[in-house]
Amino acid sequence: MTSFKPCMLAAVLATTPLVALAAYPEQPIRLVVPHPAGGSSDILARTMAAAMSKDLGQSIVVENKGGGNGAIAAQSVASAKPDGYTLLLATASTHGINPTLYRKLNYDAIKDFAPVTLFATVPNVLVVGNAHKQMSGLKDLIDYMKANPGKTNMGSAGSGTPGHLAGVMLKDAEHLDLVHVPFKGGAPAISALIGGQTDFMFTTIPGAISHIKAGSIKGLAVSSAERSDALPDLPTVAEAGVPGFEAVSWHGLVAPANTPQQVIDVLYQSASKALASEEVKSKLSHEGAKAAKMTSAEFGAFIQAQIGSWGNAVKSSGARVD
Repeated sequence: MTSFKPCMLAAVLATTPLVALAAYPEQPIRLVVPHPAGGSSDILARTMAAAMSKDLGQSIVVENKGGGNGAIAAQSVASAKPDGYTLLLATASTHGINPTLYRKLNYDAIKDFAPVTLFATVPNVLVVGNAHKQMSGLKDLIDYMKANPGKTNMGSAGSGTPGHLAGVMLKDAEHLDLVHVPFKGGAPAISALIGGQTDFMFTTIPGAISHIKAGSIKGLAVSSAERSDALPDLPTVAEAGVPGFEAVSWHGLVAPANTPQQVIDVLYQSASKALASEEVKSKLSHEGAKAAKMTSAEFGAFIQAQIGSWGNAVKSSGARVD
């Protein structure tokens, strides 16, 4: 029988976990997307999943789990085994808005997750309907609202959505008096804008761009700090006269808390390779998104800051969910 000296045994035990982790991933990875299939978030997630699957040598299978503004999907991943085989598409809703929007949330956006990386930011576009197509820019809309307090209807995809809260940020910044009209999704909200039921709204670029190009609605500005490649002729809200304004949707990858750092590092490196690909950047841009990359620590700090900025808008809006 072979005997091991204490030092030899210690060396074997010390290297065993590293050997196991070095093989990651050894099976398909599940990426839970907190929105239905076919939407912009789903397309962005599948783009990253496909590119990372090639690099990792294992499939990343997208599972759509909608409901609760993303809360149902987030809670399911928060309670999953922290082994790197269940990931969440974290969004402005799941990790920026929900912590303030929900009085009772079955997950903690900071404590229950291990950040991997941010991979895309998605600005909203401020659009007006036919009744205001003569407006040359955002200043005209703001002047109109100030001249007609309480008579301007702002549509949205629903209370507590990024588009709604971007409108609240504009309202607060310019001290406007307007009426919020929520709809059940972006498509009916745009239909109402085209039909003249509302005056303006912030909405996703993918959902609005075909209508802008067709001339049925008019874009005035984008909500990001920089102009969008999808609509390069539109100024940012800040450029259009509201200094410091920024309200963007975003998408990133997170794992359950206590996922080994070695696994997080593998996922981060794979995502970084995907984001360096011109094919991936082009697909993200087509969806109105801009490729972005952050380290795990940077993404964690970003999420914390987003909870604060979106939380202020939630409180101002009065939107709360029991």
